Amino acid sequence: MKISNLKILLIFLLANLLIAQDEIEVEHFYPDANVLQISGFLNEVWFATNGNGIIEYDKKKNKWNEYSSSKNNIQQDFFHCIAVNNELVFAGSTDGLFILNKKTNKWIKRKFSVGGQLGNWIRAIKFDPTINSVWIGRFQYLTKYEINSRRFTDYDLTIKRNEKTNTIKTIEIDGDSLVWFGTEAGLHKYYKGLDLNSNDASKFYDNRLNYFRGEGDEVSISDILIEQNNVWVGTDEFTTSERPRFNVGGLYKYDRRNDWQRFDVSRGLSGNGIYAVERTGNLIWVALYQFGSDTKEKFGRGLAVINTNTNKVRMIYNEKLPNRILDIYFDGDFIWLASDTGIYRVNLSNNLAKF
Repeated sequence: MKISNLKILLIFLLANLLIAQDEIEVEHFYPDANVLQISGFLNEVWFATNGNGIIEYDKKKNKWNEYSSSKNNIQQDFFHCIAVNNELVFAGSTDGLFILNKKTNKWIKRKFSVGGQLGNWIRAIKFDPTINSVWIGRFQYLTKYEINSRRFTDYDLTIKRNEKTNTIKTIEIDGDSLVWFGTEAGLHKYYKGLDLNSNDASKFYDNRLNYFRGEGDEVSISDILIEQNNVWVGTDEFTTSERPRFNVGGLYKYDRRNDWQRFDVSRGLSGNGIYAVERTGNLIWVALYQFGSDTKEKFGRGLAVINTNTNKVRMIYNEKLPNRILDIYFDGDFIWLASDTGIYRVNLSNNLAKF
């Protein structure tokens, strides 16, 4: 979505209002829902939940729609990810892929044979408008669905027999020519003009050769964000007393050449674990957590913003916002936050009037 320079400036000013602890308007919906991911298209905002099915908000009509087993309009209630275009909605569950035809308002289910049951745990979905296809990241294997031909093609991204390099967690489209696939063991950069099965079609980044600054024993990718000349890569924190450097976490700003800058607690973040990353103008919004090495649990650490011009980090502290934010989505007017305590909407337009 293209945003005017004036709107970018206003968003920056409004974000500073949030940072400065001024009164903000936060609306809270579905407080009993565990919301894992948010996606959108034009006036539609879609939410994948873990136990409450799929939820849609129509901005134009100011109307909520629900798809769940209790509503008798979908077979599954547990979803991990979601993607949408003008005609279809794709939702990834622990038991295969669900596709909604918006015209008929009917869902169909697709199961995958390659990878067994784990291959039907869909963890990432991304619509690629440049090729009218959908990339489907599974616990094992990657799948490309070509919408026009309705063709599914599976790919094995395994590097050096490390199965975790074929465990897809996040996908991001980078202009017309690149797609990034984040895995539990590193990051694939794919050149779309080439056959993905060929050796020179992709490049892999882990913590060797000083990628990710060579930090940690391994690097697990949680989210990817494209910002002009930089790629922002969120990583998971997972450390134990036995392996204190296993996954050290942090948000990395990669300049596409040699420089990897790391943002972590030493630079003002409240945690090293990254749930999600989003962009509004020259601000990067980051949802954070801290991994408890003794409890083996993730503790939500709220929301931060980073100025892309100055690299300055500021935390947003507001009692209306949840500590555990699992995803962030900007629809051009609102910042939407996904949490295990429901859906939160920060109204930037109203704050503009106050400002």
